[in-house]
Amino acid sequence: MKSFVSEFRTLSYIIEKSPSFLLCAHTRPDVDTLGATLALSWFLKQKGKSVSIVCFDPFPPHLTDILPGTFLHPDQVDIASFGAVIACDSVDRGFDRLLPKIHSRQVTVTIDHHPDIAVTSDLEIIDTEASSTCEILFAYFEKTGTFIGKEMATALLAGIIFDTGNLQHACTTPHVMDIASTLMKKGAPLRKIVDTVFINKKVSALRLWGRAFEQSILNEKTGMLATAITQEDIAECQASPEDAYQVASVLSTVPEAKFALVLLERDEKTVRASLRSMERHNVDVSAIAHRFGGGGHRLASGFEIPGKITRTIEGWTVI
Repeated sequence: MKSFVSEFRTLSYIIEKSPSFLLCAHTRPDVDTLGATLALSWFLKQKGKSVSIVCFDPFPPHLTDILPGTFLHPDQVDIASFGAVIACDSVDRGFDRLLPKIHSRQVTVTIDHHPDIAVTSDLEIIDTEASSTCEILFAYFEKTGTFIGKEMATALLAGIIFDTGNLQHACTTPHVMDIASTLMKKGAPLRKIVDTVFINKKVSALRLWGRAFEQSILNEKTGMLATAITQEDIAECQASPEDAYQVASVLSTVPEAKFALVLLERDEKTVRASLRSMERHNVDVSAIAHRFGGGGHRLASGFEIPGKITRTIEGWTVI
């Protein structure tokens, strides 16, 4: 991971000089953006700063047991009243919509580990080799000698656990394991985090998974294992689009598959594609995502396209 000596020094200066902060979590918030924004929020409040967290989507209620927080919609705050605006994780999703409303006198900061970020800010702390945004924030807190209590440790570990697939993805380095151990020693409940994020699933979510697995099709020529989840599937299973998040990761573990593709109708007009692969297959799924205007990491990427999913004899098409 990068050292960020200069960047961390600049971030500390911004924190020292600004009395108020607006933190931005990305749309369709996942555990990494939640853990990062909450940990940073608690840190700033320890410094006596005024802090608000905004997101264009609501806070996921099933995560409040480990991440007690709340969001405001950007329309509910006076964006120009904050001294600095900080976006954590997947900053292209949401922060890009805030930027036109930010005054030139306000300082903007992005903290992220995703590649191919299109938006720019005054201070950019981006490391594509980091496992998660929470790993980058942990490095900052460690560098500045910040006290990390149980609440902050839980938020940081949750983000790391989520983005490493429960410490199983290729981004799980020995250093990441050391960080996880440190956060556990500070009180982060690993078992509760894993149960909440990966294990405790609603029956409706399991129904949706079952339908997605049943409908999957393997292309033996390319090694692509694909499935599709429509709005009709979601409604019939009484589930939500968020319940489909782990389907691609599970499909990518199938021995016959080199990579997995999940097409998901997020609404009546948008299809989200999630791509996952395993290190041993040497497939760069980000190259596929780039072809459709998306991006991400070599083993985990995605893109969005307009349209609806239609089943064909050979599989699915988006029209």
